[in-house]
Amino acid sequence: MTHVSSTQTIPQAGEVPRHVAIIMDGNGRWAHQRGLPRFAGHQRGVEAVRRIVRACSDRGVGYLTLFAFSSENWRRPAEEVALLMQLFIAALTNEVRKLHRNRVRLRVIGDITRFDAKIQALIASGEQLTAANTALTLTIAANYGGRWDILQALARLCREQPGAAAAGLHETQLAPYLSMAYAPEPDLFIRTGGEQRVSNFLLWHLAYTELYFTDRLWPDFDAEALETAFAWYRGRERRFGRTSEQLESAALTPGQVAQAAGRG
Repeated sequence: MTHVSSTQTIPQAGEVPRHVAIIMDGNGRWAHQRGLPRFAGHQRGVEAVRRIVRACSDRGVGYLTLFAFSSENWRRPAEEVALLMQLFIAALTNEVRKLHRNRVRLRVIGDITRFDAKIQALIASGEQLTAANTALTLTIAANYGGRWDILQALARLCREQPGAAAAGLHETQLAPYLSMAYAPEPDLFIRTGGEQRVSNFLLWHLAYTELYFTDRLWPDFDAEALETAFAWYRGRERRFGRTSEQLESAALTPGQVAQAAGRG
């Protein structure tokens, strides 16, 4: 499916974001504040994922993308990385059938070849089991980086269309090779935990996404906090390069436009 590019045309913007992308930050600090090991925060973070998947589905969100493990997270202590891999296995083992019962489709993006064979097999089986579901598409970004995504898309394009680069590239040629070509661009980006950066997440896709930052740590993020983010989103003026006056004119009925012209 081809989705609208926000730099080529003007996407439709509704009261509820069609696609929400989240950096789930603050698990370690949540644990530290309670005198617990960092891994306890990651475990509680899984509970927050369940809440937000349910809340997005209830509110009619079509796509939810969660940044679970970045390509830079391998720099963390080896013990923490190993525990995160165990948690990933447990989540894939225990959660996929629940997602399927709730008609949620699972997708995983990123360079999964670095994961061990068990994780890769669980990803493949989870995606296959849920492939026909339509209630919500849940994408997990694992060993993912925005720069990696653009580079792998360019490499695939050059392999499949060897003469494309010589003729001069256009974004419509590259976009189908990006990891999330199956989804519209995010309407709303949320980062929990107080940091205010995108951290190499969906660099191509966030061109006109509304960026929302909250101090709330991810294990404490819930449906109420999500609704607060949605309320902020509804208050944004999404211009996509246009002026406020153009937005006002576009919202008027033909009769109102005629009246406004007469007043001018």
